[in-house]
Amino acid sequence: MRDYYKKYLELHKNKNCIRLHFLGQWVTLISAYLIFYYWLWYLIPIIPFIIYPFAWTGHYLFEKNEPAAFHDPVKAKLADWMMFWDILRCKIKIW
Repeated sequence: MRDYYKKYLELHKNKNCIRLHFLGQWVTLISAYLIFYYWLWYLIPIIPFIIYPFAWTGHYLFEKNEPAAFHDPVKAKLADWMMFWDILRCKIKIW
């Protein structure tokens, strides 16, 4: 996974793209909280996909490349969370 993450970061050099991913992860977390809090069980399957409009907008508008999720969605999802965690720990600067 470490090698994949390095390749994943190569697809995320534009700060605006990274910011959109970060925002999408927050929206995912807040949505998941609300879905479970109000027990909207029928919405649970959409939780993994909430980030995609944010992330794909970043790729198409700013990076001008194809999202990693098109090739390996499971590893891309894990890498999304790894990047989110690295931003929170200030290993990746977005400002």
